[in-house]
Amino acid sequence: MLNKISDISPRLKGAPAAVHPAALQKEVTPLAPPKAEISQQTLWMLEVRDQRDRAAFANLFDFFAPRLKGFVMRSGTPPNQAEEIVQEVMLAVWRKAEQFDPHRAPVSAWIYQIARNRQIDHLRRENRPVPEELREDPGTEPDASQILAVDQEAAHLKEALSSLKPDQREIIEQAYFGELSHQDISSKTGLPLGTIKSRIRLGLERLRHELKGMR
Repeated sequence: MLNKISDISPRLKGAPAAVHPAALQKEVTPLAPPKAEISQQTLWMLEVRDQRDRAAFANLFDFFAPRLKGFVMRSGTPPNQAEEIVQEVMLAVWRKAEQFDPHRAPVSAWIYQIARNRQIDHLRRENRPVPEELREDPGTEPDASQILAVDQEAAHLKEALSSLKPDQREIIEQAYFGELSHQDISSKTGLPLGTIKSRIRLGLERLRHELKGMR
């Protein structure tokens, strides 16, 4: 998948499998306010749509990849799989660029809708339940306020982490920020794999509860 992305933009060549180091390894950061986004990100999208501009696509990738990764991981998707989904989403953005209409939806809403659909596809293939926040009419597109609300959750993530028990917080930070596998964490801490999975599950449940209270 990465090779296809690299073929689109020279700036993405040479990246390790399923991750662009300049984008996916960034800390999740807030989206710009809707007006700022329309003036810049929508312009890049129109250049991709109308001119097949590779540099504009690279700019879109750098801007949206870390945000999409955070969006996908928020439902409990592991980092490596989240990166794969982001790659699929951005490839779809390139391929479907002619379908983008700024009069119907902002570029962020359009891209997040693609991400939402891809994430649901992955969850269903793995027979995993679809989180409540993803259960909406697939024919509707999220508006700018919905996108901003999602991003505000990411901005509060560090604050929410402080509410966790130290043992849960440490393991979640290793899994989702250090991007270690469950087995790697088990080897590093000496804890049984079942304990690692249990602490991550309970920690994520607590995080979701805290983040909902911050909306």
